[in-house]
Amino acid sequence: MTIDWLPDRRIRRAILALGAAGLTVIAAGALLEALWLLGRGVWAVITAMVIELVYRP
Repeated sequence: MTIDWLPDRRIRRAILALGAAGLTVIAAGALLEALWLLGRGVWAVITAMVIELVYRP
């Protein structure tokens, strides 16, 4: 039996939300041909990946 620790679940949700938002902004930037939107989306995905790598309980 595994016990899910609540802060771990919150961090996981935050990572997934940040990654999904980043991918959405990347797609919008590609459709609108707006380089600044692409940059913001890429930085959001990078931030989600760094949080995932750093926060390993």
